[in-house]
Amino acid sequence: MSISGKKVALISGASRGIGAAIAANLLANGWAVSLGCRSPNDVPITDEESQLICAFDAFDPDSEKAWISATIEKFGRIDAVVHNAGMMLPVSILEASDDEFDRTFDVNVKSPMRLSRLVWPHLQASGAGRIVMLVSLSGKRVKAERSSLYSMSKFAALALAHGLRKIGDVDSIRCTAICPGFVATDMGTALTEISAEKMTQPEDIAHLVRTVLELPSTTSIAEIPVNWTVEDSY
Repeated sequence: MSISGKKVALISGASRGIGAAIAANLLANGWAVSLGCRSPNDVPITDEESQLICAFDAFDPDSEKAWISATIEKFGRIDAVVHNAGMMLPVSILEASDDEFDRTFDVNVKSPMRLSRLVWPHLQASGAGRIVMLVSLSGKRVKAERSSLYSMSKFAALALAHGLRKIGDVDSIRCTAICPGFVATDMGTALTEISAEKMTQPEDIAHLVRTVLELPSTTSIAEIPVNWTVEDSY
């Protein structure tokens, strides 16, 4: 059954960090959210009516199908999808094994591509469907040796976002790639000695995501690069 007046957002990797911040922001501002999590039992339910928590594993296409089916069963609609789930193996492209390459691309590229295909009819039915791809600044430049494999996958994720933006135009489906640098999450703080207080905060990204989701179809934003500091370009 649908919730009258509420749009529904699908958010992957929503159990902590940026995903959890996005979910909290949307819930606080009148959205219903369907959260895809690897450990759904660890995520508290704060709003029985407007919140759904489902098992989601980016390595398992069946879990993606089950998640979308459960979302439609509860809410009757999907208006937006936020591709937030991701993984970073700190290995260079010369050091990475075939398995590490496959795992990285499975999570960062193939799963959001499959999810987009599955939700597409629902985004079309919405009349103003929205897609947000959490890409990373590593999708725009290669910062270091150990991030080169990650960057390859994020360059591909950025291309995916642009492809979806082009394909969705006829149906007023807008897609935006948000490309942050270091964010104060478990993953972000593990990769650098920069203090968490200086980094971009998950709540900052959540605010940007909701802004993009709520803009009218007359506004198409392809990319939003975000950094905690001043780089030459970002």
